[in-house]
Amino acid sequence: MSMELSRHKLAKSPQAQAPWSWALIGGVIGVLIAVLLFAPAAWLTYSVKKFSNDHIVLNDAYGSVWQGSAQLVLSGGAGSRDATTLPGRIHWQIQPQLPYNIHLELSAECCTTDALQILVLPKLSGILAEIKPSQSKWPATLLSGLGAPFNTIDLQAILNLQTKQLQLSWLNQQFKLDGQAELDIIDASTRLSTLKPIGSYRVNLQGGTIPKLNVQTLNGSLQLTGTGEFTGNRWRFRGEATAATGSEAALNNFLDILGRRVGPRSIITLG
Repeated sequence: MSMELSRHKLAKSPQAQAPWSWALIGGVIGVLIAVLLFAPAAWLTYSVKKFSNDHIVLNDAYGSVWQGSAQLVLSGGAGSRDATTLPGRIHWQIQPQLPYNIHLELSAECCTTDALQILVLPKLSGILAEIKPSQSKWPATLLSGLGAPFNTIDLQAILNLQTKQLQLSWLNQQFKLDGQAELDIIDASTRLSTLKPIGSYRVNLQGGTIPKLNVQTLNGSLQLTGTGEFTGNRWRFRGEATAATGSEAALNNFLDILGRRVGPRSIITLG
């Protein structure tokens, strides 16, 4: 009798335990989903800071990884004392899309009328990002936080940025750029010159097999032109700056700092 009872219990035990096992598995899955859905914004700020080598910092963040806001700070990097904060807050909304794309909406209270629309496509060999056509205005003083040479020049200006089907990719350790972007630097001034403003300028960026940029003067006392291209995973730029008639004395020291002097010209070489 006891042996039959024992066998009966053994036969019933797997069925009795099954509901508890499924409940445990369901609970674990539920917790994991909750963690993913409500992941705190601090997780994103940590990732951005680490990926940018401390050059981009998101302070006072609240919300979640998927939807939140923070104060944007540009820094000279780990250990640097240089840092500038963008006025107001930036807001983001991240939406995963099938099969594995990520749609990002990014806006800044000070600088964007419409949110920037960015489609991120992770790849096995890297990452690709498409920026939809956009317009925005940014304070040039934000760049001073990145350290030299921006903190030395201390550029004061309004940066009008316009993008046209811009696509950035980092695949197989190679950077590639397609599309177009145009940056207008309006009423620029610097602490290195007593003239305020020194002028307004336009930077055209053209993507392709070899991305190129062109700099031209819109107006002002400092006449600046130049061209550059991206080769070997770095930018190379060569430009020339001169003072407009009547501004030579006021801009003489600034021209000495900008580049190598050849008579009235300052030759600028980067990269």
